[in-house]
Amino acid sequence: MSAPAKLKARQPRGFVDRGPADVAATERMLAVIRESFAIYGFEPVETPFVEYTDALGKFLPDQDRPNEGVFSFQDDDEQWLSLRYDLTAPLARYVAENFDALPKPYRSYRAGYVFRNEKPGPGRFRQFMQFDADIVGSGTVAADAEICMLAADTMEKLGIRRGDYVVKVNNRKVLDGVMEAIGLGGEENAARRLTVLRAIDKADKFPAEEIRKLLGEGRRDESGDYTKGAQLCPQDAEIILRVIESAGDIERFVRFFGRKYTKPFTIRKYEEKLRRVLGVSVLPTPILEGLQEVEQIRKAVREAGYEPDRIRIDPSVVRGLEYYTGPVYEVELTFPVTNDDGQVVRFGSVAGGGRYDGLVGRFRPEPVPATGFSIGVSRLYSALKAVKSPIVDTRAELPLVVVTAMDNKSPEFMPSYQAMVSQLRQAKDEAGKALCRADLYLGASGFNAQMKYADRRGAVCAVIQGSSEREAGTVVIKDLVLGAELAAASREIKDSAEHKERQAQAQFAVPVDGLVEGVRKVIARHG
Repeated sequence: MSAPAKLKARQPRGFVDRGPADVAATERMLAVIRESFAIYGFEPVETPFVEYTDALGKFLPDQDRPNEGVFSFQDDDEQWLSLRYDLTAPLARYVAENFDALPKPYRSYRAGYVFRNEKPGPGRFRQFMQFDADIVGSGTVAADAEICMLAADTMEKLGIRRGDYVVKVNNRKVLDGVMEAIGLGGEENAARRLTVLRAIDKADKFPAEEIRKLLGEGRRDESGDYTKGAQLCPQDAEIILRVIESAGDIERFVRFFGRKYTKPFTIRKYEEKLRRVLGVSVLPTPILEGLQEVEQIRKAVREAGYEPDRIRIDPSVVRGLEYYTGPVYEVELTFPVTNDDGQVVRFGSVAGGGRYDGLVGRFRPEPVPATGFSIGVSRLYSALKAVKSPIVDTRAELPLVVVTAMDNKSPEFMPSYQAMVSQLRQAKDEAGKALCRADLYLGASGFNAQMKYADRRGAVCAVIQGSSEREAGTVVIKDLVLGAELAAASREIKDSAEHKERQAQAQFAVPVDGLVEGVRKVIARHG
């Protein structure tokens, strides 16, 4: 009989594996974010990956199988369940379910993976991590101002310099008022409004002609995939395009984009531009309310010492989810990076959020206001690597020491090797913290394979004890970092006295009870 066919190891599209360096660096980044959120009085809460589909929010499509945008399945009681799309809708469910037991306003933060059943692409994944902070039960825009200040402080604690980021603020009431003015108000147009908002949100990626397609019949991309449009008539589409243009070009009027900004932003300029765009002398009430809330946020953050180089008003902020009802904000990184096409561009958005006063109230008889923001952890991690933040520097990890097992074929010698690795794991540095990580080789291979193993692990040194060292009561410590440097040296350098002296430093013997001090010397040599 033929041998059974082996399964092909393959990764699902839109999902990624992460190695130890990325995991460790991400954990350090998350620890800084947690500390920043805790200083503001936020407390952790954790919700499951799976929620009832109808609890995830009205932005999901109404279909027999609600699987567009989310991963869904039917339980044995015929209830539809979905992997969470974000961390906000599950929080709304959690607050509603535990409403009487929670302090109000309720400040919480959450970190975890979310899932999008969307077409994967470069930098676009179906599973990614978010870190959210929310204030539930406060209807004042002071809560929105607090979220903006938290976002700014967190960026700086992560090592992003002032001037390399900006928290941008707008208000969905302004955008909703514009759509109401062109006949897209009311619940019956909710889906079309969302399509329009998502089209506006792509204004920094697509030219006006492509946005016009998204506002009209739809758009087909280079791969042939078709995106359904908002079905606006040409006249209404032109009004939306003029709003987009005003958001992109308004710098010419009030100079509130860019680092050279000096003049304080005034709502009056924003109001004048909108009146011209809509062709009216008096703006609709929702727009005026939105502008007033934006102005209140501006005053609050200025009073707290956050200048326009950190938090400022920006009409281009849209946010693409239907549940936002008031102020919206994005954290944009402004430093230049080189994209895949070799073009120098701004890094872009790494966090965003806004007010969602209707989401918790779907479960409760009374209205429950709420606001919050979400950090895209993977994208922010890429940004921190770009600015060489020490938080994601792999050298921040404790150095690794590999204890080899020269006599791994003889079980009676393994306890002595385990005693060595135990000493190293319990060793402390001058500050009383762990000196290193220690790994005992547990394979069956010989010496050369064990040294290759230590190299692949990125070990700073290897500890070696064969029969001759055991008889002498010593161990050999091999400095792998220095050894690699010496091996790469030129022939002229290798003939020098200095090189030979360094070779003696790269591999030396110490008594067994001097193991920790010998390793400590190697670690100190490399900082």
